[in-house]
Formats: sequence, C-alpha cells, structure tokens
Amino acid sequence: MTDLPDVRFDDAGLVPGIVQDATDGTVLMVAYLDREALAATVETGYAHFWSRSRRRLWRKGETSGNVLAVVDLAADCDGDALLLRVMPAGPACHTGARSCFDDPGAPAAAPAQGFAGLERLWAVIADRAEHRPEGSYTARLLAGGVDAAGRKVLEEAGEVLLAAKDHAAGTAGDDRVAEEGADLLFHLLVLLAERGVPPRRVLEVLAGRAR
Repeated sequence: MTDLPDVRFDDAGLVPGIVQDATDGTVLMVAYLDREALAATVETGYAHFWSRSRRRLWRKGETSGNVLAVVDLAADCDGDALLLRVMPAGPACHTGARSCFDDPGAPAAAPAQGFAGLERLWAVIADRAEHRPEGSYTARLLAGGVDAAGRKVLEEAGEVLLAAKDHAAGTAGDDRVAEEGADLLFHLLVLLAERGVPPRRVLEVLAGRAR
C-alpha cells in the first residue's frame, strides 16, 4: 500500500472511512480522514483518522493498543468515501465490542477465523479450472479427473487423522495439524471444482442442517 487513492474531500476537508475486517468482511467502524490522516495511513500501514471532537490527528489504538493494520485501501466509484480493509489487533469499538455496530450488551463475538481467505483460494482454483495454465499443479490435478482429485482427498484426510492422533499423543504440535488440514481443504476444493459443484452448495447444506 504505497499509493494515495483519488479522493474527493468534503468542504471540511474530510472523507468518511469505512473500516472492514479483512478476514471476514465485518464492518468494524466508520471514522473520518483528512489529507494528513490519509497520508499517515498510507505511509505507516496503520489506520489514522481526524478526530472531529478533539480536532486533531489520531492513530487508532494509540492508547488502547488496538491498532488497525491496513491490508488494502480503496476509494469508491465517486471518490468521496474510503474502504479500509484491516487486520485489527483488538476490539475496534471504544466500548470493548469487536464492532461499533454490535448490539449493546450482545455477547462478544468469537474471533474471526479468516474464512474470507477461502473465497480467494476458490477464485484461484476456479481460474485454474477454466484456463488450465501449463505447469500448474492444480490444473494437472484437474486434468486427472475425479479419480486423481478424489485420491488426494482420501490421502490428505488420512494425513489429518494421523496428525490429530500424534497431536493427542503429544508428538505433534498445532502447526502440523493446521498444515495437514490446509492440504485437505485445498484438495477438497479442487475436487469440487473438478465436479463443477461450487462450495456455496456445500455451505447451503451445512446451513440447512444447523436449523
């Protein structure tokens, strides 16, 4: 993040910034940026805003430690609003809630798990399925048909089980279970792509079972 987006500031020299958790898309807060705050955000990689009540520049989390590391910064189509996709170090709201839009008194939300990353992974796999680039492992696996992709799912499921058993025995750490789980999720998505079944259908089944 090195470039300043094209922004139209209002008559007070401000532009609203919508702050969104990069892991799952939750809107965390809305604040205002002036030119100095925007420049500081781009330069440091941490969200800075203009405080209308205190009339000064401030870095989110400068007293609480709940800083917002900016992953991406973009202006809307008119240039009169900004979207800041961030990785929050703690609650974004001064009340201690994760989001300023949480209902008062609502229980604290479970930490976000980053499932938005699976959307990006699926987009890559779908692109490989469509274009089949030379040298791509995913494309090669897809070319092997349902048997090739299916064998990998079975293989990786076995690796997950072995890692989990070693974890229970104290001979494997969290990292190994996570690594084997990642391999299983990836190959399952490849199998779904090979069959032309979007992950959305799987999630719809899960949602139906949760009712």
